[in-house]
Amino acid sequence: MPGPSLIEAMSGAQKAAAVIVSLGVDKASQLYQYMDPEDVEMITLEVAKLGYLDSDSTEAILNEYYQMCMTNKAVTEGGLEYARTVLEKAFGAQTANELLGKVTKSLKNREFSFMNKAGEKDLFTALQNERPQTIALVLSYIEPDKAAAVIAQLEPDAQIKVVERIALMDSASPTAVKIIENEMSNKFANIFSSNNVQVGGIDFVADVMNNVDRVSEKSIFDGLTMYDAGLADEIRKRMFVFEDILTMDDRSVQRFVRDCDTHDLVLALKSATAELSNKLYKNMSTRMAESIRDDLEITTNVRMKDVDDAQQRIVGIIRDLEAKNEIIILKGGKDDIIA
Repeated sequence: MPGPSLIEAMSGAQKAAAVIVSLGVDKASQLYQYMDPEDVEMITLEVAKLGYLDSDSTEAILNEYYQMCMTNKAVTEGGLEYARTVLEKAFGAQTANELLGKVTKSLKNREFSFMNKAGEKDLFTALQNERPQTIALVLSYIEPDKAAAVIAQLEPDAQIKVVERIALMDSASPTAVKIIENEMSNKFANIFSSNNVQVGGIDFVADVMNNVDRVSEKSIFDGLTMYDAGLADEIRKRMFVFEDILTMDDRSVQRFVRDCDTHDLVLALKSATAELSNKLYKNMSTRMAESIRDDLEITTNVRMKDVDDAQQRIVGIIRDLEAKNEIIILKGGKDDIIA
C-alpha cells in the first residue's frame, strides 16, 4: 500500500494514470479527447500497469492534481505574482512556492519545444547567423546535449560569446522570447505569464559544457579565461560534482584517492550513497577502507558545510589530475577510451 514516500517517487505519468482511474470511464474518455495521441498512449500504458492504490494515496494524488490545476488557472489569469497571492491564501507560503516552481519550470519547457524535435544540423543552420545573445537565449531553452552540439559547430569566437551569455543569463523577457520564437518557427505557443522565467545561468552552461567535446571545451575555456577568469572557474567547479565519481573508471578512482586527505574522505562519505561509498571502498586498500569505516562511526555532529567543503576539495583534486591527463573523466559518452 503506497505511502507518502512512494507517492513522491511516482512519475507524472503514473500520477496522471491514477487521476484517470479515479475519474471513471466516462469522464476519462472525455478528457482523452483533449489530449495528444502520444499522451493518451503513454497514460493508458501506465493505467494498465498501475495496480492497486488505497484511498488515502488516491486522495493525495487528486489533491496534488487540484492544486496544479488551480495554480495554472491563477497564473493564466493574472501572472505569477497574482498566482502567488491566491495560492498563499489557499495553501500557505511554502506550498505556494513549490507549486509556482513546478509551473515556471513547465512554462520554460514549453518555449522553443519544437526546437528539441529538430536535429543538431538543422538547429545549427537555423542559429549560425544569429547574434550571440539570440543563440544563447534559444540554447537555454533546449536540451543540454543539443545545445552543446550547436556550440561545437560555431566559430571559436562565437563559442566564447555564446557560452559567456548563457552563463550570465538570469531571466528573459517574455516579449523578447515571443519575438525570437516567432522568428524561429510558425508554431509559436503563447506565453501565459507576464513575469520573467529563469533561463540559462551557470548551472545550465556547466551541463552544456559537460556534453561538449574536449577540443571545443579547451578552446572555449581558454578564451573565456582570458575574458573572464572568475566566470570560467565558476563554470568549471560545477561541471563535475562529487556524485559523478560513480561514472569514473576504477583506475582513475584509485589514482585520486591516493592524493586525498583521509579526513576529507571521512567527511565526504558522511552524506554519500551506499553505491558511491562502495565505489570508493573497493578502490582503496583494505586497511584504508577499514580505517575510514571506523572513523565514520565515531565522527558525529558534522556540519553539512564541512561535508560540502570536503567533497569540493576532493573534486578539486580530480579536476587537477584530469588536467594533467593522469585520470579520465567520462563526459556524456563523448569520449572514446582505448584500454
